[in-house]
Amino acid sequence: MANSFPLGPRYTQGRSRLLLNSTIAPRLCNICRYEGLFCAHGTPPRLDSRCPSCKSLERHRLFKLWFDNNSALLKGRAILHFAPEHAVRSFVEPLAGTYVTADLDPRKADYQVNIEDIAFPEGSFDTILCSHVLEHVDDRKALGEMHRILRQGGLLLMMTPVVWAWDTTYENPAIVTDRDRVLHLAQKNHVRYFGANIVRRIENAGFRVSLFKSSEPAVSLHSLLRDDVLFACWKV
Repeated sequence: MANSFPLGPRYTQGRSRLLLNSTIAPRLCNICRYEGLFCAHGTPPRLDSRCPSCKSLERHRLFKLWFDNNSALLKGRAILHFAPEHAVRSFVEPLAGTYVTADLDPRKADYQVNIEDIAFPEGSFDTILCSHVLEHVDDRKALGEMHRILRQGGLLLMMTPVVWAWDTTYENPAIVTDRDRVLHLAQKNHVRYFGANIVRRIENAGFRVSLFKSSEPAVSLHSLLRDDVLFACWKV
């Protein structure tokens, strides 16, 4: 079947990722230090997004940029990592005092945890890492639970897809089929697309929020998404 993507240069395709045979500029992975061409990832593919060495994606490399400037905030801390990504775990776990992983799938983490109803006592952790989870769940319940299990002054480091041009978050209870969720929300297991009011939704859970945004020259050097943001959310 002929490919419908107007890529121009010749490429090879393997499932949902592509490795371009073109003159595109090589990238530097700030996690594993690989230098060269990156792979595409996702459906539809985001070209030049995945490091072929450590498999990191744009969001993992943005987190590493934040980490390089703020690692002292995590050193020796009790850290809970939801849906743990290997690329992030590789540089966070060695710094932690206690490092615990959690996921709804018990095969993927130390503890099977429903983020909407977390079975940890209040004030259990200093830091929580939660990347690309809130778009799958009831974000108000999840944020409330993460606020509860953080110690006073604790830090939630969070990422999720956001359409910053939208003032409000898009949620539609009429979308119930896998097909419609892919059409409206990009994936069959997504339940919303956050708009710019995500900041207010996080603040309503009791957090003080600051934004760490992708910017040049790091965007070009490390192949980051130009509108990506890491939310640093403090329990105050």
